[in-house]
Amino acid sequence: MDITIRQENLEDIPQGQKLIEKAFENVEHSDGSEPLLVGKLRKSKNFIPRLSLVASGIGNEITGHILFTPIEIVRDDGSSQKSLALGPVSVLPTYQNKGVGGLLIKRGHDIAKELGFTSIILLGHPTYYPKFGYKPASLWNIKAPMDVPDEAFMAIELYPNALADASGYVKYPPEFGI
Repeated sequence: MDITIRQENLEDIPQGQKLIEKAFENVEHSDGSEPLLVGKLRKSKNFIPRLSLVASGIGNEITGHILFTPIEIVRDDGSSQKSLALGPVSVLPTYQNKGVGGLLIKRGHDIAKELGFTSIILLGHPTYYPKFGYKPASLWNIKAPMDVPDEAFMAIELYPNALADASGYVKYPPEFGI
């Protein structure tokens, strides 16, 4: 399978939106709002184009999409540490379980590091993301701003000890509706 990971461009957006819809239409914990969220995030002041990636295959078909958005981890004393939220990651059903999501995640990690980010937070499947180094965010005393299962709210340090002093709650941009 020949897959290229690259920055999303304007021409990709219509196909990308359809891909996100298809990727989440039969997912147990989805309310179908992922395409709407991505659309809002693309238009937000927090949007970083280099962190909106697509996987393209034969004939430039978009087979996957991932978006990382800046967030803050707010400590009890009011100070904060910047981080990124991963999500959603979307792969066409016919390409799922073939490594496309993993390629998107790994390339996203590399670009995040290039841009100076040191950690990433996500809410996702507790059996999928640990293979990329994600661990429960509670290990760093990082809390979600809503009630979620501990094992589904995860973080990764892109550099050793990047979250050592990050204890606090995650503040998402308003587009997330949290």
